[in-house]
Amino acid sequence: MERKEFIKKLGFGTLIVPFLAACSDSGDPTPSNNSSGGSSTGGTDNGSGTGSGTCTVSPTETAGPFPTKDPASLERVDIRSDRTGIVMDVEIIIQDKSNGCTVLAGAIVDIWHCDAAGNYSEYGGTGMQSTNYQSVHFLRGRQETNSDGLASFRTIFPGWYSGRAPHIHVHVYDSSGNSLLVTQIAFPTDVCNTVYTTATTLYTKGTQDTSNASDNIFSDSLDSELATVTGSIAEGYLLKKTIVVS
Repeated sequence: MERKEFIKKLGFGTLIVPFLAACSDSGDPTPSNNSSGGSSTGGTDNGSGTGSGTCTVSPTETAGPFPTKDPASLERVDIRSDRTGIVMDVEIIIQDKSNGCTVLAGAIVDIWHCDAAGNYSEYGGTGMQSTNYQSVHFLRGRQETNSDGLASFRTIFPGWYSGRAPHIHVHVYDSSGNSLLVTQIAFPTDVCNTVYTTATTLYTKGTQDTSNASDNIFSDSLDSELATVTGSIAEGYLLKKTIVVS
């Protein structure tokens, strides 16, 4: 069964020198060279890092069809492994609605997404994904938020697969490992178009076949799930997103 059809049935709805990931699977990334100044512990895309007292809990979305099988084993900042693509730093701030929308330190944040070709690690060899990546764990990672509620990752700009707009999956837990929220992050269309039509050596499929507006995850919640993405192909990108849990 084609992945697009499977997703629909379940209601789930993935100049240029290739960037070779040479960093180890764990530890802090090297300083970012993107035009926005790289990782920071400061501002967010849609709210103060200290909370304003009013906020809205982020939408709950599906973790499937390719959730991380053993996220506790993937505690690392640099999640690229051997994947090539335009470097992207991800900064996610977690806010706690039940505590006046203040930042939540000590939360556990898992992220995962597809590679430049639209494939996921830990899966494959089936009709949903013909390429078999069951034995590898690229583009998956876990971090704990710091005192500013911030979890940071280094990855690549994701590709896409038929039937979905480009996205990142996020699962947030409290410090005891209790699930707080599963959600997804959407990308600005103009940035995606720039990457997919310029970095064609790395992203060979062209622009995505599904827009944010027609994506059956984001079509009714895009304002709450759209990230801020700054930077360039030459310098790399920085994605910022505030996610609110309760």
